[in-house]
Amino acid sequence: MKLYLTEIISEAAKKVSGDVELPPVTIEKPRIPEHGDAATNIALQLANPLKKSPRIIAEDIVEALIYDPAKIKEVQIAGPGFINFRFADEGLHEVLVKVEKEGEEFGKSNLNAGQRIQVEFVSANPTGPLTVGHGRNAVLGDTIARLLEWTGAQVDREYYFNNAGRQMRVLGESVKYRYLELLGEDMEFPEGGYEGEYIRDVAIKLHEANGEKLRDVSPESIFKEAAESAIFKEIKNTLKRMNIEMDAFFNENKLYDSGAIDKVLDHLGEEGLIYEKDGATWFKTTSFGKDQDTVLKKSTGEPTYRLPDIAYHANKLERGYDLCVDVFGADHIATYPDVLSALKAMGYDPNKVDVLVYQFVTIIKDGKPFKMSTRKANYVTLDELMDEVGADVTRFFFLMRSPNTHLEFDIGQAKEAGEKNPVFYLQYAHARIKSIFRKASEEYDLKGSTDYTKLDHPSETRLIKRISEFPDAIESAAVTKEPHRLINYLNELAVDFHKFYHDCHILGEEQGLAKARIALLLIVARVLANGLGILGISAPDRM
Repeated sequence: MKLYLTEIISEAAKKVSGDVELPPVTIEKPRIPEHGDAATNIALQLANPLKKSPRIIAEDIVEALIYDPAKIKEVQIAGPGFINFRFADEGLHEVLVKVEKEGEEFGKSNLNAGQRIQVEFVSANPTGPLTVGHGRNAVLGDTIARLLEWTGAQVDREYYFNNAGRQMRVLGESVKYRYLELLGEDMEFPEGGYEGEYIRDVAIKLHEANGEKLRDVSPESIFKEAAESAIFKEIKNTLKRMNIEMDAFFNENKLYDSGAIDKVLDHLGEEGLIYEKDGATWFKTTSFGKDQDTVLKKSTGEPTYRLPDIAYHANKLERGYDLCVDVFGADHIATYPDVLSALKAMGYDPNKVDVLVYQFVTIIKDGKPFKMSTRKANYVTLDELMDEVGADVTRFFFLMRSPNTHLEFDIGQAKEAGEKNPVFYLQYAHARIKSIFRKASEEYDLKGSTDYTKLDHPSETRLIKRISEFPDAIESAAVTKEPHRLINYLNELAVDFHKFYHDCHILGEEQGLAKARIALLLIVARVLANGLGILGISAPDRM
């Protein structure tokens, strides 16, 4: 319906505006239901360029409107020039037929059709298992990818990592220390080494396979490689458990091997944006409004994170993506602008990089910050969290707040098995509908066509209108990259379902009405299942 309204309003506004360029037509749902089902402020937007009262412009647009009375029942002008629309019942019934026809595809659109989009997320170095700190990143990235796919984009999910550098060197040293410990040697643990139990597990396997043969082998060879392999295997298993599959893993070393790092330095140097000072290589970020310049390469010759990040983003854009979405924690908020500045200086379009910065997560239990286990190290792993509350709940809780707000993950609420748990509330609505259908199937013949004109109760109409908003809810969440918007919609749908369930009986009603109401509920279940699927969450038939 939103697309239909946009088309007819645009046509009418063109007739009224003449040669004046039309602003984008926006369709909003009035805050007060009595004002109608949809509204546009196009007349207010045209008031300045047309030098007319928005009220007069609104009257002219309404007069020029050509619409199907089977879809639009009433058009009214409100306030200073808003145009309000009320949908016809026949048009609402067409929505139900559309959902029946499209099924699992209902809600998909062509908003991003033809777009190749890469979403980079997680991107944790393989130095340990994924923690709660990585969880919000992982679930946000995957759900944003799903939303973009539902709006027509071709999406690649990519995991960027570095298997060289100090972190990986220390990883190899940590494994070798544990290996030599098994051989009975007594030595000092590496400074900043990894102490998790997973390090000991890798050392034990190396010892079992090689005995004492590796005593004099460099930590950066088989020790590092074995740890990286074991940790990545665990990372992939954790992601799979969370219903996440990556399309590609990009190793930072490729940037060095291909000469991409040197290319960045050469290019920025040609632009006069690189200089040497105190043995380090500096990027003139003051040229882009920063208070001070930024080190790209330390005096030791070791690059800072910004240098390979610039090369990596250049690599992404060279691969032909129309948009590259980065999912970063709040600790990146001061660093990514440097990458965008460098890309622009090198001739790339920084508008093709969209950075989503999310706030961090605190685990809460009994009203206090909580650490569940230190079995693997001094942190809570994602697997431990899923062991505690389940994968569905874990995904949902990471998504249910805006990414730009701090998230408190309340273990008590997450473990609640009733309606106080927001994900169970949605899953229970789906399961209850399936239960109603099973009971109704025993009493009624549900074959053949359905007469939706029998659905005229206010609770039925409210529910149908909510169903019609599902595609718009997906597009809104995809455009803003805020999955919680879809959750808000599903919650509203579930509330409307429960209102309908309270007001409208099925069992005991005459055949035609009962059949129409059952069909309506099955459509609600389909929308719930589609929405939960986008969130990566199951829609059970029984609970």
